[in-house]
Parts: sequence; structure tokens; C-alpha cells
Amino acid sequence: MARQGQRHPGGTRTALRDRRPARDREGGIIPVLARTVREVEAAAQRGPVRPSGRAKFQVVALLVREERARVKADSTSTESQRAEQLKRLDGIATILAKTAARDTSLLALLAEDAVVSDAARSLRRELLLAAGVEATPDEEPAAEPQGPGGASERRVVPQSVVSRQLANPFLAPDFSIAAARRARHGHLAGWELLGPLFRSFEQAGASSCMDLPEPTSLRAPGGLELMPHQARVVAAAAAGHRTFLLADEPGLGKTAQALLAAQAADAYPLLAVVPNVVKTNWAREAGLWTPSHPATVIHGNGESMDGFADIVVVNYEVLDRHVGWLGDLGFRGMVVDEAHFIKNKTSQRSQHVLELSERIRARRAQPLLMALTGTPLINDIEDFRAIWQFLGWIDEKQPRAALMECLEERGWTPADPAFYPAARACVIDLGIVRRRKVDVAADIPARRIADLPVELDDEAGRSIRAAEQELARRLVSRYEAALAARAAGPLVEGIDHELVRRVATWEREDTSTAASDENVFSMMRRIGQAKAGLAADYAAQLARSVGKVVFFAKHVDVMDVAEDTFARRGIRYASIRGEQTPKSRQQNIDAFLTDPDVAIVVCSLTAAGVGLNLQVASNVVLAELSWTDAEQTQAIDRVHRIGQGEPVTAWRIIAAQTIDTKIAELIDSKAGLAATALDGSDAGVASSADVQLEALVALLTQALSESR
Repeated sequence: MARQGQRHPGGTRTALRDRRPARDREGGIIPVLARTVREVEAAAQRGPVRPSGRAKFQVVALLVREERARVKADSTSTESQRAEQLKRLDGIATILAKTAARDTSLLALLAEDAVVSDAARSLRRELLLAAGVEATPDEEPAAEPQGPGGASERRVVPQSVVSRQLANPFLAPDFSIAAARRARHGHLAGWELLGPLFRSFEQAGASSCMDLPEPTSLRAPGGLELMPHQARVVAAAAAGHRTFLLADEPGLGKTAQALLAAQAADAYPLLAVVPNVVKTNWAREAGLWTPSHPATVIHGNGESMDGFADIVVVNYEVLDRHVGWLGDLGFRGMVVDEAHFIKNKTSQRSQHVLELSERIRARRAQPLLMALTGTPLINDIEDFRAIWQFLGWIDEKQPRAALMECLEERGWTPADPAFYPAARACVIDLGIVRRRKVDVAADIPARRIADLPVELDDEAGRSIRAAEQELARRLVSRYEAALAARAAGPLVEGIDHELVRRVATWEREDTSTAASDENVFSMMRRIGQAKAGLAADYAAQLARSVGKVVFFAKHVDVMDVAEDTFARRGIRYASIRGEQTPKSRQQNIDAFLTDPDVAIVVCSLTAAGVGLNLQVASNVVLAELSWTDAEQTQAIDRVHRIGQGEPVTAWRIIAAQTIDTKIAELIDSKAGLAATALDGSDAGVASSADVQLEALVALLTQALSESR
């Protein structure tokens, strides 16, 4: 197999080492996990799960994954022993799923990038100790608190950074800060402007790309050649432009553009905040495009980093430990990759990114600030807010100086219809750069998404359809009860669609249903599990007929089924998961890219959906549906990139006669949002609606129609 190393739970990368004699292992970790998960289940039945219960839920989920990997890799056990242990682990996983169905906020703790708190780490050690298992520290251990102060106590300063600070204890003053513009209010004084600014992007307009200068050269260091669209961004930075929302479609080389723009602007030292899965790739790209400027990657507490490097790459997950010294180092530029990660301003990582940009702008009047994302809008136009604030275009309440000055010059107020296209143009001129593949890379072949309906005609399929019918009956019952409880108000002929939406909202937010009841989240996971074998079979057929295939799944158990299927068929595969070490991950990527015998790469939709170039394949199998078109597009664009020489087809596996079909339609309808805001299309303005809610609305509406 090309899959390298042992699997570990996402985000912790620890290995279990059982030090007891074989005769004493009969108890082991599974009974401990079973007791703990029952405690969480009981807590969920009493109401919303408290923080202590949430920590138990997350730790049990991590340890179940880890123990499953250990059992499957244990060559000392018999097949029947492994089967029995896996069955017991499946039972624990089932209880976790039912508990998450009751309190859906627990689902966030299962995400690949979910933060593992200190309380969870401590509980993990306790459970392992209770099971007689020793935990080996991971590659990126959490910084232990130094005292009672909390987050600030966990911050660290790597020794090489201390050396750099001692070598040059005084930052060169930037006298241009004194001359920096401050917002001057004229006829717009007193107007609330941020809401109208966001709304200006909901209206169809010209394509959202600032005017860019023609490049003087397409050559890069080392003889590399830039595409013309890449060179224009570099030319803009060389001409003095310093803020960019680089929203090119995925696959158009945003990393290279950012690195070369930093070189053109002499924005060193440069800070790059990136997802964990691509930070090693950022260092590689820096060595390729700007070899004269050394790059360093921060792992864990940063002991191995080079404090004197020109480019510092850090991932979101460890930013909290380093935000202190990063803000004081004197960066002249900052790049945020996959900037849609900061759309939730209440999240810790968003707050740290905004804090760093504020501190950099406080030290330097015109730093280079770049937000890179192929999918700047996930659910709503307001996703722009944190990105614009990072770039210094707005603050918490109003536009900053440059944007306010432009708005004042236009002479309109939000009461004037002409304000909105003018405001949109002002924001675009600050640095929005959006190019589509069809516009700038005519040599990239068109891609298509082909839906493959599959029939779930086994017991699992019948169970899923029965659960869907039960959910529909529960929705109808809620609707009829609400209708009967109305004391006043006009009667609505036929279906009251406003009430349907309210009932769907109640259902989605309700945590009081019985643990055995299904909801839209648990059903989609069950559908993914039921489709797993069929999707893997189709990927195997593709691999034998057309060559290399990229297989994407959302859940670990679906990936497990796929890999077992390929192994039984004698098909070599690589695996890209969130729990892998950077070394193991790169080995798997290289195996798929360079080994002709590795026919399939099995990818986590979360861990491998960004930052990878897998264009040696031209066929993608999407075994499970995402909740957003953006996530689906990111996955497909690992293959549909510059340099792709074949037509790209994404084969989307859809479970016929289930809610899966409706979810696919809703995902496709949401694709119009980014087109409206950034590409000038007038389609799909209403497509920012929440997919889970709309799925429930559709289910209830259909059930009511059939009952009349």
C-alpha cells in the first residue's frame, strides 16, 4: 500500500503505546470509552451538553478513531478478535452519532480543524491512564499553561526569535505613519454604511476585478514563467498597491502571486497564516518562486523554526501560542490563505488574525496585506466583513479612510440607488482581484459534474428511507400542531409556506427529540455510509479504465470502506487524512503523483480540499455531498488546475429516492451567490439560504403536498 504511517485522530497526531502484557489487555481502552460515552449520552438526554460533557464527547470520538486504526493495524490479533473489537468500537460510534443528533452543536467537535482544549487533553490523558495506556507526546504538543491566567499564559516565544530580537532590538521607525490618512466625514456623516456596502455586492454588476497594470515581464526567478494574470498582480504590487482580496478561482496560482507580490513590494519579513494542511507546501512554493528569501514553518511551539527567516509560515491551529511575538516582530506584510476560514469573527483564529493585522498596520502605514481565497463567500455576503477588516478597508463600525474618501467623492448616500454601484466600484478599486479560469486560462479544459444516481436497495437503504419518512411525519405533526394552536390571524389557503419555514427552523434547532430520532445531519451521514461501497466500486472501475482517480469523502468511516474495497480488489492507493503527520501526508501525495502503480488517492474532503495539486488525474469521485458548493468546488479544483491537459469530470454519487437528491439540488442552487457578488452574474441572489434549513423545508412541503 502507498498509505504511509499509522492513523491518528485529527489535530492531535498522538500514538497509543500499550505497555501491559498481552494477558492484561482484556479490558483495555474500549470499556473506558463505553462508560464515558454513556455519561455523555445521559447528559444529552437531560438537556444541552455542558462544557465537561462536550470535552468527553470530543475525546471519546478522537480515541475511537485512534483505537480503530490501532486494531486494524494489529497483526498480532486474529481476524475474529479484530472483528469483535471493531464491532464494539462501532457501538460506541453509534452512541456518539445519536448523541450528536440530539445536540447538533456537538457535530462541530468532529471537524478536522476542531480545537482540542486543554480540558480535553487532560481528560484524554486520564482516560488512557485508566485504561493502562501511555500516551506518547505528539509532534505539536499544546503549550501548557504557566499559571492561572488562561490563553495568554499558553503563549510562547521560540528561542530563535529571541535571538533575532536581541540581534536587532530596535525596529526601524516608519515615519509615514504620522502622515497616514484618517477618515474624514462629509455628507455621509451619521449614515450606517457597512450594511449598504455589503448589499452593493448582492446586486448584479461588472465583474469584480480592479484595474491591473500590464506586466513588464512574465519571467520569475529561476527561469519560471508566470501566467499573464499572475504577472499583473505582481505588477500592481510593484506599482505601490498594498491591499488585495485575491479571489481568483481555485487552481489559478494564488500562492505564487502572493509570494512574488511580497518580493515586488519588499514586504519582508512576511507572515503567512495558512491551513495546517498546506503550510509545508507554502515553504516549498517560497523556495521555488522566491529562493533568495528563506522561509520557515512554525510547528507546535516553534522550537525548530528559523527566527531570522524572511517568510514565516504559521497555521491557524497554533496561532494562539505565537500571536504575542508575531505582533512585535515588525512584519511588513501579511498573507492569509483560505481567508474564508476567518469569516466567523467570534472564533479565536479570526480574532488572532485581526489582532495581528491591526498591530502590523499600527507599526507600518502601508503594509502589504493579502487575503487569498477562491471561495470568499460561503453562505452570505456578510462573509466579507472579517476579510475587509483584516485588509484595513473597514473597522468594526465604518469604512476606514481610503474607502470613506472614495464614497464621499461619489456624492451619493445609501438613499440613492446610484450609491450601490458606486460603492461596489470603490471597494473593488481597493484591491479585489477576481479572475475565472474561462477568462484567463483558455487552455484549461472545461470541467463537468456528472451525477450518478445509485439505488440503496439493501437493509441500510430501507432503514434510511424509513427514517426519512419518520422525520417527514414529525415535521407534519409539528406543522399541524402549530396550525391548530393559532388563535388569530388570517387563514391561508393550501400550504402556509411561512409556517413551513418556521417549523423547519424549529426542527433544525431542536435538541429535545429522542436519541433514536433521526435529523438531517445524521441521515446524511448514514447515506454517506450506505453509498461508500458503491462509490468505491465505481472509483475502482474508473481507475482500471481511465487511470488515476481522486476519491473524496467527508467522514473517516466512508474512507475506511473505500480503502478496504480497493485493497480487496488489489488496487494500490494513497490516503490523505487530517490526522497524518506532514511527512506521512507528503509521502502519500508523492506516491500518488509519481508512482504509476498508485491508481487512487482517498482524500478527506476537509483535509485535502485545499492547497493540493493532484492534476495527474482528471477524474474525481465525490462519495459524499458537502453542505456548500464552495467545498465541492475546492475539491474538484485539486484536479482542474493550470497545466491540466485532459477534460475534468467530477462524478457525484447521489442516493436516489432519498434526501440526498434534494441536497444536491440545493448545493447547485447556492453556486450562484459567488457569481452574483464577484462575477457580475444576475443569477442566484437568494441562494445564500442555509442548505440544511432548505432541505427540511423541501421535505415538509413535499409531505404536505402528498397528504392533501
